[in-house]
Amino acid sequence: MKKTAVLAATAALTTALLAAPQAGAATHQGGLHFGALQFDGPGADLPQTNAKLNAGYVDPHNNTRTALQLRGYTVKTASGYLYTFPTFTLGAWKTVRLKNGQGANSSGTVFQKKNNFWLNNSSGSLTAPGGTKKDTCSWRAKGRGSTTCH
Repeated sequence: MKKTAVLAATAALTTALLAAPQAGAATHQGGLHFGALQFDGPGADLPQTNAKLNAGYVDPHNNTRTALQLRGYTVKTASGYLYTFPTFTLGAWKTVRLKNGQGANSSGTVFQKKNNFWLNNSSGSLTAPGGTKKDTCSWRAKGRGSTTCH
């Protein structure tokens, strides 16, 4: 085999290997979905403070090319806690952090404005107005208190 043919074959194989997904690598979910989730903030739950409440969060992520209006979208836990987004635009390729406690909403963070640890150690769903589920995620108390849902 000529040297140029060997080089061409090597280059083609290298390109194919670099382009192939790695075994076990998670595929990034398209559309609106859950990203990171901190269901059990660091430290003891009691005494309960706003800082401890806000250490728990879920990150809905917009993995699309267009901004999404989230008004009426809900995040609901298996234990029945529910958050309904007010008028809120989530930009293309952006994430918003939904925290448990009190605070002023901004472009990157919204607050449930409740005084409970609503994410618990359970599961939840992200649902569009009209009832179409966009994503679900499960989490448990074991481990570090956080997970990535996609």
